[in-house]
Amino acid sequence: MTAATIQFIDTPDGPFGIIADENDRVLASGWTDDPAALLGRLAPSIRPAELEQGETAAAAAARAYYAGDVTAIDAVEVVQTGGEFHQKGWAALREIEPGHPLSYQEFAVALGRPTAVRAAASACARNAPALFVPCHRVLRTDGSMGGFAWGVDVKRSLLAREAAAASA
Repeated sequence: MTAATIQFIDTPDGPFGIIADENDRVLASGWTDDPAALLGRLAPSIRPAELEQGETAAAAAARAYYAGDVTAIDAVEVVQTGGEFHQKGWAALREIEPGHPLSYQEFAVALGRPTAVRAAASACARNAPALFVPCHRVLRTDGSMGGFAWGVDVKRSLLAREAAAASA
């Protein structure tokens, strides 16, 4: 890939960066203002050679999410590269309803591989377009936060926002 657009927006959880391809599909996103942190999440095969500052359609969806429309992120197109299990996992993450997180065990069951809890967790860990592919909606079996590439405080904030929207 030759060039991609990068945009940073302010959110209540801190700066949020988005890298989108020439078709405005999100390649990587997360709570940082460091382009290298976003690029580091990308597989070499889809890592752009150049980044140009600009507007992305995904930024409007992220702003709407933070304004209370937690489903605004659902229609944002993403591109990820990985094996069949990871692709299936990333698609399944987008099916988890806001305000109704799953445990890693439940997520593995949803993927049709109930004993593949570590592999299910790996799909979350390798997820580059955070927020738009909501890996934050998966918790430890005991209900605790577990890990999150962008910090447990951000994960907790996102889950609280979604729980509030679901109960409204």
